[in-house]
Amino acid sequence: MIHSKDNSKHYSWGDGCDSWILNDSTSLSVKQERMPAGAAEKLHFHETAEQVFYILKGEARFDINDEKFSVKAGESISVKPQSIHFVANESPDEVEFLVISSPSTHNDRIEIEK
Repeated sequence: MIHSKDNSKHYSWGDGCDSWILNDSTSLSVKQERMPAGAAEKLHFHETAEQVFYILKGEARFDINDEKFSVKAGESISVKPQSIHFVANESPDEVEFLVISSPSTHNDRIEIEK
């Protein structure tokens, strides 16, 4: 089956963010996500999942283990298991990106209170 935002399961998260599940098996998760200007996710880590974020549109800021990275359209960044991280959109435009996780992050997200 061919997957797109038009025919995939959708859910909302955070402050006006969207996610479309393109693939979700126990070994691999692929999601397309959209973050409006000013949105950010909560600081967290995954015990076993490694993630790759590929920016489709816009520019996102990543905080990974207290290091800050700016990632633009056409670029990607990897997050290893146990890495404390979050993504934010500090730009005036929305950001769209793919999140590829192996294994799936289902039941593998530990939020950190700050």
